[in-house]
Amino acid sequence: MGRKWNNIKEKKASKDANTSRIYSKFAKEIYVVAKQGEPDPEANQPLKFVLERAKTYNVPRNIIDRALEKAKGGTEENFDQLRYEGFGPNGSMIIVDALTNNVNRTASEVRAAFGKNGGNMGVSGSVAYMFDATAVVGMEGKSAEEALEILMDADVDARDIIEEDEAVIIYAEPDQFHAVQQAFRDAGVTDFTVAELTMLAQNDISLPEDTQADFEKLIDAIEDLEDVQQVYHNVDLGE
Repeated sequence: MGRKWNNIKEKKASKDANTSRIYSKFAKEIYVVAKQGEPDPEANQPLKFVLERAKTYNVPRNIIDRALEKAKGGTEENFDQLRYEGFGPNGSMIIVDALTNNVNRTASEVRAAFGKNGGNMGVSGSVAYMFDATAVVGMEGKSAEEALEILMDADVDARDIIEEDEAVIIYAEPDQFHAVQQAFRDAGVTDFTVAELTMLAQNDISLPEDTQADFEKLIDAIEDLEDVQQVYHNVDLGE
């Protein structure tokens, strides 16, 4: 699959640790998803998913509770869910997901981040067809063989199972996300190192060292935008 999921998560968490940016992104997403359905995760599967992701990033409980209380309190702050697609150096492809209360501002900022850092925006559909929506679930303490046996016993399908460092990573269809987690919970797993619904590139590419630095600068500029929630790409950064 070409991705080091635990390393990617650790890098993002480390990068965001001093600014608490990752917490504010989760707070916004929790509020939006709770407003779209029920503020109870047992009655709102998308909310349950977001809270499970938040747990893997160690988002403090008080931040989660404030976002849920805000949703319950009838606050009418409306956000649009947007997706942008674009290109970086050497044929790299990028997908940007955002939540915004000002579409024009966000579109302008994302376009500027691309343009000022060697990239350019594409039209809708110009990149997404090269990615697959994928559930990624990871944990420690299990081998790939043990993970496969657990999933088979639970009658849950997976696209791929790999061992990464001291963890096992399961790739599955998005609609199997909760089933995969439940299978491992039933087998005694209580903590997941990764719990993501992502857009996974069908083919990763490698960049020359100097170009890779430019690419990382572009990704950092996009991720720094307040309205950007997720950034996906097809570059193997060798994490």
